[in-house]
Amino acid sequence: MVQAWHSITLWKRVLIGLAIGLIVGAIIRYGVGLEPAQAAHIGETYIYPFGKAFVRLIKMLIVPLIATTLVAGVTAMGDPKKLGTLGARTMALYLVTTFFAVSLGLGMGAIVQPGAGVVYDGADATAIEKVEGKMDSANEAGGLVDRLLAIIPENPVAALANGQVLPTIFFAIMIGVGILLVGPPADPVRKFFEAAAEVVLKITVMIMELAPYGVAALMAWVMCKQGVEILYSLFWLALSLYACCLIQIVFVYGGLIIKGILGLPLKQFFRGIADAQGVAYSTASSSATLPVSISCAETNLGVEKSIAGSVLPLGATINMDGTAIYLGLVALFAAQASGIEVSLTGYLMVALTATLVSIGAAGIPSAGLLLAATVMDVVEIPPEQSIQVIAFIFPFDRILDMMRTATNVTGDIAVACTVAKWEGALDEEVFRSEAKVR
Repeated sequence: MVQAWHSITLWKRVLIGLAIGLIVGAIIRYGVGLEPAQAAHIGETYIYPFGKAFVRLIKMLIVPLIATTLVAGVTAMGDPKKLGTLGARTMALYLVTTFFAVSLGLGMGAIVQPGAGVVYDGADATAIEKVEGKMDSANEAGGLVDRLLAIIPENPVAALANGQVLPTIFFAIMIGVGILLVGPPADPVRKFFEAAAEVVLKITVMIMELAPYGVAALMAWVMCKQGVEILYSLFWLALSLYACCLIQIVFVYGGLIIKGILGLPLKQFFRGIADAQGVAYSTASSSATLPVSISCAETNLGVEKSIAGSVLPLGATINMDGTAIYLGLVALFAAQASGIEVSLTGYLMVALTATLVSIGAAGIPSAGLLLAATVMDVVEIPPEQSIQVIAFIFPFDRILDMMRTATNVTGDIAVACTVAKWEGALDEEVFRSEAKVR
């Protein structure tokens, strides 16, 4: 029985776990009943801790994985000058795909009109305070200059201990460049980081064997806590978001980038990233999915560690295409619900603002929703109404956030494949291989 289960491809086991979680959660909510289930704390006490443990195991690897794979990746380049080309190409691709995404969201919002006829008055704004606290801690620096300066860690050890991604990336790049400049005398340090990267990746593979169970627990908790009713009030917003994200994933990342620009097979790409997509969808966190994204890119798609270890951590921090789609949709949703007509200039300003704001989104659940107030201000939604709109959407945001995160992660890996191809660091034989089983 155990052998038969493990003979199934991991991504299929993750999907099975997702389906089982939904069924179990539905049975508890609608079989046992919402009030008895809540009184017994079934979801919070007996189910959610298993999902939370899985998320914590993945998050445990984020900083060690970035620190080791990025140093090993830089030293594998052999020439510090390559970092300039790599960085420019990566940033350009991320900005282009993000602008595509927000334009897609605005187009869908204009056609579907998800906010027409919606009444959001009286929504309870107290529920968002907890996530606002997370946002404050995730975005301690205030202005643009402060954010840029925060990339340079005053104390690298503290940055590592606090899980600060961008300062860790910066410091790891500096270590890698330093090793390259020192040359042969630094070989012991280089070999240490290369071996450490392999060890952390092996631990990632071990933890991923728990993914089906962690995903099942998380989905059961979501269904038990919120049920299918979470989609009723915001059906058209949810439908618009899922449709946009699927178009972005299949046609922009798949058809335009992987098939059109790179000339690579779509089937192998989507099979290769299925594990990362499953974890992204269940955890709703780009940062938590990062170890799995790196593993999929290297093992399944043939992206060299020098690219995967630098492009993907950066993408988990600044590439938020799903969030960009969402921000545009929420801005139109609020305008339509408030009876505000958005001009062509307004659409352009929303597109620009959503693109820039999404770059600063923290890789935590529901972060994108709390940034929506900035975009709603562009279409002249008063601050008090913005809070009401956010409070109205917030109880339903988990299901929306899961799809946004899956989109973000898919975009990260598509860009990594593109940069790897252009840099001559993509093993196409591995990419085209049918065998994607670890």
